[in-house]
Amino acid sequence: MLRAHCDVTVWPHDRAPNRDELIENCKGKNALVCLLTERVDAALLAAAPTLKIVANVAVGFDNLDVKAATAAGVVMSNTPGVLDDTTADLAFALLMATARRLAEGDRLTRSGSWTGWGIMQLLGQDVHHARLGIVGFGRIGRGVARRARGFEMSVCYHDAVRAPAEVERELGVTYVPMEQLLRESDFISLHVPLLPQTRHLIDATALRMMKKTAILVNSSRGPVIDEAALVEALSNGVIAGAGLDVYENEPALAPGLASLPNAVLLPHIGSASVATRNKMAEIAAQNVIAFFSGGVPPTALNPEALSKARG
Repeated sequence: MLRAHCDVTVWPHDRAPNRDELIENCKGKNALVCLLTERVDAALLAAAPTLKIVANVAVGFDNLDVKAATAAGVVMSNTPGVLDDTTADLAFALLMATARRLAEGDRLTRSGSWTGWGIMQLLGQDVHHARLGIVGFGRIGRGVARRARGFEMSVCYHDAVRAPAEVERELGVTYVPMEQLLRESDFISLHVPLLPQTRHLIDATALRMMKKTAILVNSSRGPVIDEAALVEALSNGVIAGAGLDVYENEPALAPGLASLPNAVLLPHIGSASVATRNKMAEIAAQNVIAFFSGGVPPTALNPEALSKARG
């Protein structure tokens, strides 16, 4: 799609570029299509002054300094909406895998040490009829609530902005204060953006509020959880388990996390289906093409920068 409109240089490696490589490859370019692994800030924009648009292939954009881009006259965009259902599927899969100890069972079966069925073997927790607390009730959080209905779960949620009454009725959910959600939920699934007020939202204090039988799921952003506090909580039986797709300092894990049997750990694959990743790439390309065709990029984060970007 892009080659029909632009001269395109493609990063040739299967790893993310380091900072120097990113800056060097942006010099002389008018557009950058990047991933969430690339930090695009004032320093990069100053080093690559020809950039006019940055298209992030992700719904989150905590890797983008939108304020600095607006000041520099650079349009930034993301890929919202398309990955909602895929990520909600993954969050619910993590919830079920952790509840029923699927990763432990898989390791046991492959190990050659499994001796056969046992009545006390790998006892997990029921998902059906359990209470699910959803923190962050945007599109993905609501998608998880829809999936929970099939398991006849009791669903509560907390969000900085309460959902309309008709949405609550449609999904059969109840708004509760954060502390009540932490204390009452059997499962807690996180779906908040990474903001100053959500960094370490789940810390040692929050973990101690949760049931000892509770399971925590995170498919949003890693720094929402204090990972060191989570390791301590999982090690000491403060909560029963955690299913994680994102981490505080990716790709590094907090010391001790990888060895915990009650943690299911995935390598940030929330949107990793063929159809979804293709669509994300298409949206990013459409944003670039729209900009250079004189239109408004469909998912621009700072459309107010358009006039300055076009000079």
